[in-house]
Amino acid sequence: MPADIHAFRCLEDNIGVLIRDRATGACAAIDAPEEAAVVKALDETGWKLSHILVTHRHADHVQGIPGLKARFNCRVVAPKKAASEVPDADQTAGEGDRVAVGDLSAEVWDTPGHCRDHIAYWFGADKVLFAGDTLFTLGCGRVMESTMDEMWHSLERFAALPDDARVYSGHDYVLSNARFALAADPDNAALKARFAEAEAAAKEGRFLVPSTIGEEKATNPFLRAGEPALAKSVDKAGAPANEVFAALREWKNRFR
Repeated sequence: MPADIHAFRCLEDNIGVLIRDRATGACAAIDAPEEAAVVKALDETGWKLSHILVTHRHADHVQGIPGLKARFNCRVVAPKKAASEVPDADQTAGEGDRVAVGDLSAEVWDTPGHCRDHIAYWFGADKVLFAGDTLFTLGCGRVMESTMDEMWHSLERFAALPDDARVYSGHDYVLSNARFALAADPDNAALKARFAEAEAAAKEGRFLVPSTIGEEKATNPFLRAGEPALAKSVDKAGAPANEVFAALREWKNRFR
C-alpha cells in the first residue's frame, strides 16, 4: 500500500513534509522547521504525528521539535553524529540502519557534505528520497564541515537511484538555483524548460518539490559535473567529475 505524502512551506523557504502509512496511520514529519506549520499541515490532512525523522541538526530543521514532542509525544529519530544536539531525541540512526514508520521502512544513508551529521532517508518501496539539505531542485547544499569530495560522493549515491525516484528537499531555492544552473549550462534545453516551469510555479504560489532523480540528472549542474559542457564552464575540460563539482560549488558560493 503506497504512502501518503504532503509537502508544505515552513519559515521563509523551508519545505516541510509529512509521510503517512495508510495501513497503520503512523505519520512522520521530515525535520521540524516550525511547529505551527507542521500542526497546520496535520490539521489540514487529519493525520496524527507519530514520528519526526531528522536529517541534520541545524536550527531551521529541529527548532519545532520540543513543541511537537509536547503536543503529540512523537518519536524523534536523530542522526547518530548529532545525538546530543537534536532536542528530545528518542533514537539515533546512521549508515545502514533502517527506520520504520508503521509498516513503511526507510534505509538511512550518511550523506555528509552540507554538515558532518547529515543523513538521508530512502523509502525504497515507494521510491521516495528525503534528501534534506544535500540535494535541492536544481541545486545542492553549501558544503560545510565536510570536504567537497564527501559531498560529491553523497550526490553520486543519489544519482544512482532510479530516474523515477521522487526527491523531497529541505528548502525551496529553485529560482536562484535555476539562474546559476543556466549560467553554468546555458545550452541545456531541458534546463531552460525547467526554469520556465519554476517561474510559472512561483507565480502560482507552488514549489517544485518533489523533483525526480531523472529530472535532476538532466538539469542540475551539480549532478552533471561529469558532462563536458559543465567541465568547460569552469575551465576544467578533461578533469574528473569531483574536481568539476568542487569548482561549480565554489562558483555558486560567489554567484549573485
